[in-house]
Amino acid sequence: MSVTTRTTILAVDDDLLSLNMLGSCLRQSGYQVLLASDAKQALSVLEAQPVDLVLSDLVMPGMDGMALLKQVTERYPSLPFVVVTAYGSIGSAVEAMQAGAVDYLEKPFNPDALRLTIRRVFEYRRVMHENEQIKTLLQERFTFQHIVTANAVMRQTLSLAARVAVSHQTTVAIYGESGVGKEVLARAIHFAGGGSPTGFISVNCAAIPEQLLESELFGHVRGAFTGADRDREGKFCRAKGGTILLDEIGDMPLSLQAKLLRVLQERVYEQVGGNRLLSADCRVIVATNRNLATLVAEGRFREDLYHRVNVFPLTIPPLRDRKEDIPLLCDHALGLLREQLAKPLPGISQKAMEVMLAYGWPGNIRELRNCLERAAILTDGELIRPEHLGIMSADPDGCPAEMVGFTCYRLKVPTNQLSLSTLTQQILQITLERCNGNKSQAAKLLGITRKNFYRD
Repeated sequence: MSVTTRTTILAVDDDLLSLNMLGSCLRQSGYQVLLASDAKQALSVLEAQPVDLVLSDLVMPGMDGMALLKQVTERYPSLPFVVVTAYGSIGSAVEAMQAGAVDYLEKPFNPDALRLTIRRVFEYRRVMHENEQIKTLLQERFTFQHIVTANAVMRQTLSLAARVAVSHQTTVAIYGESGVGKEVLARAIHFAGGGSPTGFISVNCAAIPEQLLESELFGHVRGAFTGADRDREGKFCRAKGGTILLDEIGDMPLSLQAKLLRVLQERVYEQVGGNRLLSADCRVIVATNRNLATLVAEGRFREDLYHRVNVFPLTIPPLRDRKEDIPLLCDHALGLLREQLAKPLPGISQKAMEVMLAYGWPGNIRELRNCLERAAILTDGELIRPEHLGIMSADPDGCPAEMVGFTCYRLKVPTNQLSLSTLTQQILQITLERCNGNKSQAAKLLGITRKNFYRD
């Protein structure tokens, strides 16, 4: 808070000489000052008008400074309170700070020390206010209400997620392709369960080398391995009381899967190189774009761990299966971009929306948002048009296609097997896969009959 005449400080002291000196020093520093000679008078002043800071002596007859502190923190929890204590009574000052005071000032004080203490208090107050704003912003952003959908399957997923949010000990598994919003859903579960912004820890199991992942998760003790020159806490320790998201759990090495199983079963773990059991007091959410059951059958994922992480499975459908959400997601994303870019974004043209609805979105919602951000930067007070979107091929192999709204098929056929029949069969197979095995839908897309999908 800046020093202005609107900044009001209430000084409280039964020693009138000390009180008047304090008031004079505060006025010279540019503050508006209110004086009270005892605690009861101070409470009356606080009831009568707003105050930005209380400076109070600890030793006073009747209601002392500690009792006043208790009353102020109960009635005005956001009002900073600084205790004034005589030299040699630091123990009392520490006790007061444990009870809610934000700082203390020693008697006798000089003007520079007084100004420094007040600046420190207001800086602390400013940081705390900004942290509260960030906390509120994050909680508002990552809530179920901000996951927009008109899709029945997605609504069911959100309904189930809201139910499990209150069960902190239940392991949740979130399945879905890359970019569908698995971490967004995990954060929503965390916040719906009363979690704080700093209590959500995310670990990408596929992005950390195998030899470092164990230390990243569980921490290590000094000397556990070359370069371990100090103790280091892991992500499970940092997530205490909150939530840890193990993203891409399907890529976790088998050597670590047994240790994770112990965490889920016994809620304890050991640091690398340590022999002391530590408590894993956090909610565990896992996420993957892979089929864990298939990995189990292939011997790449422990079956016992699969059953432990799959206690409460949630599946997020890909964007191509929830095309009705595209207009809603666009409106939501453009609203955020208007604030982020500080520019008017009237909306999306009908032709551009037709292109977006026809596109396959292999990158799902992440690709959609990136596409809209690019378009928002390119537009200048006009509707977003197809050429602003920059949509390339829907082929996940990256087949080049410069024309917006076209689907590119990459066909890989051995030279000695090249024939019209082979190419046709590949097109049929690719189309059928993109329609999730729905022959009627694939036939309609290609303009043929279902019988083409049945070989003689």
